[in-house]
Amino acid sequence: MLRDGMRQVTQEWGKKVDEKREQEAKEQFDGNPFAATEIEVVAPIEQQASLSTDGGFVHVRGQGGKEVKMVTISSVRPKKETEKGTHPDGRRYKPYEPQMMLEKHSYQAGWWDADKMGEHQYLEGLRRNLPNCTRISSPNDGARWIKRITKENFPDVTQIVDWFHASEKMWHIGKETIANKQERSQWVTKRLDELWLGRLSCVNSELEKVNTTRAIDPDDIETCIGYFRRQQDRMKYHQYRIAGYPIGSGAVESGINNVVHHRMKRQGRGWHPDNVNPMLAALSELHSGRFERTWAATQ
Repeated sequence: MLRDGMRQVTQEWGKKVDEKREQEAKEQFDGNPFAATEIEVVAPIEQQASLSTDGGFVHVRGQGGKEVKMVTISSVRPKKETEKGTHPDGRRYKPYEPQMMLEKHSYQAGWWDADKMGEHQYLEGLRRNLPNCTRISSPNDGARWIKRITKENFPDVTQIVDWFHASEKMWHIGKETIANKQERSQWVTKRLDELWLGRLSCVNSELEKVNTTRAIDPDDIETCIGYFRRQQDRMKYHQYRIAGYPIGSGAVESGINNVVHHRMKRQGRGWHPDNVNPMLAALSELHSGRFERTWAATQ
């Protein structure tokens, strides 16, 4: 009985929700936006917001693993004294650096290409009142398509390369080019200290000295080194922290796991192509706290 009820939600209500959001996108982007139905603002963010975009994989029957994309929009506020601590990787904030809390998340996820994701990123931004927020930042993993659609939708947003992705890149360079573990740890720690403090010229100067021929795949390491040169305009971490911007994309990564993977990536689970977006639409509304509102609007 419960299984049949869940199937009904997926196939019927989820389909209605997916059709509704696609109709909103069509009106906004394919027709006359001035004649489009006004997007209802729900749980508006009045002051500071953060939006992050990412992808995850689900198994589609007959097609294998397919990437679904998600945007997460969060309200941002300074942490209370009882909530403060060190950075998740152990780094300490200076007394003058505010620590920020992300909360009141909302989501939109779908089996979309980058441009379609861009449409739904924008619409979710309208729902959360982003055009009227005083400050918005967007920490992401550095993917070009994310940078592009975010800039197109919200040109004034401060885009930031997620600290953990940058840190992972640096550790990868170290592991592939420095055999001695102690020397490797010292070298990577020094580079990350420089990056944390905003000494980007020092970071890139030292990366130029890396002997890529020691790596199993020198081209891969060259690409990683180039990553820091290409992304340096979005790696001003010291400035972001002082300004009170979050520098991690954990909200969307958590969203991918908790909203999408928890329900749609269980062992042995495969999804019929026609049911992927209805399920993602239903999950997006449920985890955004809009289930009852959306249910009433689609009956």
